[in-house]
Amino acid sequence: MAGDFYGAFDRECLVDDFNSKRAEDYRSVFHQDRDRIMFSPAFRRLQTKTQVFQAGEYDFYRTRLTHSLEVSRIAESIAIWLRHANPQVVIDLHLLEAICLAHDIGHPPFGHAGERALNQLMAEHGGFEGNAQTLRILTRTIYDGREGRRGMSPTRALLDGVLKYKRLYQKGDPNHFIYQDQAGILEFCFGKSNPDPALKSIECQIMDLADDIAYSCFDIVDGTKARFLTPERLEARAAREEGVERAHLAVLREWMIADKLQPKINGLIGELIKSASLQEQTVSAPKETNRHSFKLVITEEAKAKIKLQQSLCRVLVYGSSALQQIEYKGGKILQKLTEMLFENYLGATIKPVRLVPEDVHRRVLDQEDISTRARLLCDHLSGMTDAYALRSYKRLLDPDYGSISELI
Repeated sequence: MAGDFYGAFDRECLVDDFNSKRAEDYRSVFHQDRDRIMFSPAFRRLQTKTQVFQAGEYDFYRTRLTHSLEVSRIAESIAIWLRHANPQVVIDLHLLEAICLAHDIGHPPFGHAGERALNQLMAEHGGFEGNAQTLRILTRTIYDGREGRRGMSPTRALLDGVLKYKRLYQKGDPNHFIYQDQAGILEFCFGKSNPDPALKSIECQIMDLADDIAYSCFDIVDGTKARFLTPERLEARAAREEGVERAHLAVLREWMIADKLQPKINGLIGELIKSASLQEQTVSAPKETNRHSFKLVITEEAKAKIKLQQSLCRVLVYGSSALQQIEYKGGKILQKLTEMLFENYLGATIKPVRLVPEDVHRRVLDQEDISTRARLLCDHLSGMTDAYALRSYKRLLDPDYGSISELI
């Protein structure tokens, strides 16, 4: 349509050995992107993957699934707000929702501890990173069929939107990379395999801001419910701050004392959304798209509040002994599972034992290359929910646990 913010370049879908050409559909390609992600097993598994507090601990704490849904709603509000001052920038809400729903599907069980454990054990086989795994799911493994796993033929705009990092893995990298065999994705998105690492589409920027707002605000609420954050601790922290930060801590403390934190935080989210604006920019990006023509900025006051709340959560919630112990245990569980599977399938065993589901077992043995086998096993491990990983660990190591009738 005339004046459309998106063109054929943005809507083009990835077609390769793992992604087939899409059939004509009554929905837009971005609408299809959203639906393909929302109705996938990879997305459903987020319901029992840890966000901050262990999945299933209590029914009111957030999981990766609820977090992803909240990010998508905040992102939509940001896009609608930006449209008031910039009517020419009509961001497709189906595309934006697809990006937000997909942004965490590559994360393994047990949060960042699981991510670190897998990256360490995959060091000789290409590393592991949640964002890289998201790309792999979208382009290689989201669908499972008789002929093996395949991708969802994602649009260029969707892939660009989830590509937070654009640097290819080098051995020893701790995080913020994508896999070496994903260089072709960079070339598809940008016309070259080494784009500017700082280059982000406007949709990716909005998703990033919505993510920051969501976890900096909602983790404050969950941390207070769990009693890691108290008025006394905020008062002690305020003594070390000044300016906007000290004033904001005083406000947060008042909300806690008055038992109005939840509704007040909801109001704060609205303020942070309305702190956003667009600036035109010139960058080294494909000329066929408008998606890199704008930089998303927020006010200094909003930036200070988000940064302060992130710091509160990092020090007082994530850094607490209770959460650190649970995270450490989760990392060790995933490490032990990975070591057992690698020993069985990557070692010198002539006939490996069936330690994974039949389809995974068959696909791994069909590969001669050790690193390819390791990547397939890593796909299985990273796709586990917290509960499935714990159940697998018990089944393999606890002599009093397990049944021949139990699903694996």
